[in-house]
Amino acid sequence: MKNLRKKFELFCFKNRDKGIPNLMLYIVIGTAVVYLFSQMFGNTLLYSALRFDRTSILQGQVWRLITYPLTYSAGNILLTAITLLCYYSLGRAMENVWGTLRFNLFYLTGVVMMDIYCMIFGGQASVTYLNLSLFLSYATLYPDANFLLFFIIPVKAWIFALIDLAMVLLSLFTDPFPYNLFPVIALANYFLFFGKDVLNVIPMSWRANASRLFRRKPKQPKAKVIHFNAGSYEASTATPKAPYTHRCTICGRTDVTNPELEFRYCSKCEGDYEYCQDHLYTHKHVTKGGMDPRQANSNQEA
Repeated sequence: MKNLRKKFELFCFKNRDKGIPNLMLYIVIGTAVVYLFSQMFGNTLLYSALRFDRTSILQGQVWRLITYPLTYSAGNILLTAITLLCYYSLGRAMENVWGTLRFNLFYLTGVVMMDIYCMIFGGQASVTYLNLSLFLSYATLYPDANFLLFFIIPVKAWIFALIDLAMVLLSLFTDPFPYNLFPVIALANYFLFFGKDVLNVIPMSWRANASRLFRRKPKQPKAKVIHFNAGSYEASTATPKAPYTHRCTICGRTDVTNPELEFRYCSKCEGDYEYCQDHLYTHKHVTKGGMDPRQANSNQEA
């Protein structure tokens, strides 16, 4: 389905200039002519000849399948004029973005879907909800565009779109069948051409907050416990010993470990042998043929 949509969008892009340019201009002009003719001459003959009528269509008046959009009326002449001008502006803006071909297909598909529904279930087809889908499409493309409510108050397009959607939901429960499903047909056409892009009508800040709210938090990896060898840890954190100046040849004590001791070199030993005050006079003197006292001390310990 995703690949099919991409192919369709690519086809419409390559042939964007094909079709009927300014389609909404012709529809608005035709609608205005039908409305003015009916109002000025008080004759509904033209209106009756163009409106949707299933019985007449089955009898061969097939032009009604595509001419009923020209029978739109908003009530009084002022409101109809404003509505038609608005629809022309919306359609023109969409055609500039989509291209002529895609906009033609969008409007024509909406008309055909309404034709099929009314031919099956009855009812008089209307473009009221088709024009509603036109507005929703514009709000999806330009959600931050401003509309002047009562020609004074600026309102964002996406706000109007949400209001229209609320009215659609209301009509599902208030209008009789088959008219209550007319907005569903229009929305189906809207979703058909926009797909997941319909979310663009929702403000970016709302979507960002929603994604943060429903986003799954990634699982934190468990901290690895590293077991240190107690001896190596103590050895690594121990304060390094300060270098000593004097060391006893017999016991190994130094002036750093035992600063209270005195150390002397023995003048009778042959070599540089230093002793603490406890061993200075008790050690065995070292001669050329004698044993080194350090070696003798290690042998005694062993």
